[in-house]
Amino acid sequence: MAVALWPSLIRPLAIAMWDFSWLERRWPGAGYEDWDGVLGQLVERGYDAVRIDPYPHLLAVAPDREWTLLPCWNQQDWGSPARTRVTVREPLLEFLRLCRARGVRVGLSSWFRQDVDDVRMQIRSPRDHAAVWIQTLRVLEQAGLLDENMLYVDLCNEFPLREWAPFLPAGADGGAFRRDAPEGAAWMAEAISAVREAYPDLALCFSITSEYDTLLQQDVSFMDLLEPHLWATHFSDFYARVGYHYEKFETRGYENLVANGERLYRSDPDHWARCLREGVERIAAWSLHAGKPLVTTECWAIVDYKDWPLLDWGWVKELCAVGVDAAAATGRWAAMATSNFCGPQFVGMWRDVGWHRRLTDRIHRGRFPAAAG
Repeated sequence: MAVALWPSLIRPLAIAMWDFSWLERRWPGAGYEDWDGVLGQLVERGYDAVRIDPYPHLLAVAPDREWTLLPCWNQQDWGSPARTRVTVREPLLEFLRLCRARGVRVGLSSWFRQDVDDVRMQIRSPRDHAAVWIQTLRVLEQAGLLDENMLYVDLCNEFPLREWAPFLPAGADGGAFRRDAPEGAAWMAEAISAVREAYPDLALCFSITSEYDTLLQQDVSFMDLLEPHLWATHFSDFYARVGYHYEKFETRGYENLVANGERLYRSDPDHWARCLREGVERIAAWSLHAGKPLVTTECWAIVDYKDWPLLDWGWVKELCAVGVDAAAATGRWAAMATSNFCGPQFVGMWRDVGWHRRLTDRIHRGRFPAAAG
């Protein structure tokens, strides 16, 4: 299945995660006001691809409606920190045409953003899940945009985290719905099967960032690729020692990052680099075991960071470079990001054009996975 995924690719791609920011962050100074201009900056930095949210649950219900979206946080710089309004179909088609004109390939994913009517909760089964994607892909097909520029489709970001998939039922034992339980594999397999029946030439997956202790036991036979999101914080006690707990609507987490983050990293950078390399090797071994190529769009140093008083990007860029080098050396990644901050809203990271070019060059020099053709 994976052998003929991307026959035109001869080297790994450098991919940036522009998530739902591409559409929501369009107020003055938010980063994405001028799509053509910022795509030009992306190419200048050496990136070949972007991963974006086409809002499939909204597009399927009413493609031209103006939707009012609620913020999933106000502490992070992905998406809007407050209520905002968007329409989806025409902006999506315009953005994809600009990507194609620039030679930027596109991965589609969804965070299933919450609108005021919470229409995402209309998804009650794997078939419902597949149906919103089939309808979305049909819109792209009718516009002539479902071509080789489409890299892959991730049916749900970081499945099965409830933040992004609140429509999932409870697990069979009444607890959390888990990917490594029979119901998790069944949901993913059925949803992918339905989309594949309609669009057999697309590469399909579910991205993940949890349940890493059972990777080798998980059934991923129905996926064309694996998209794990991984950071040094996954494979260490860094956040516990810093005192960061993914606070969404208050500043304590960032105050603790200011007080402790760089200081802790600088106390033993070799230790944190070793934790990251061990995590990369674990993911690469899973890819080899499963016989599937890897794509990673969120990665390496730390999950959450931003331009903020007394926060410096230097140590984050240093550790991200460790991750890129480690992943490229495995020969298992078909595409990878330099971090999950490779977008224009992260000004301190984005303006360092040389850093981006050095890392995207390293990505391009990596070996392309044999299983990906």
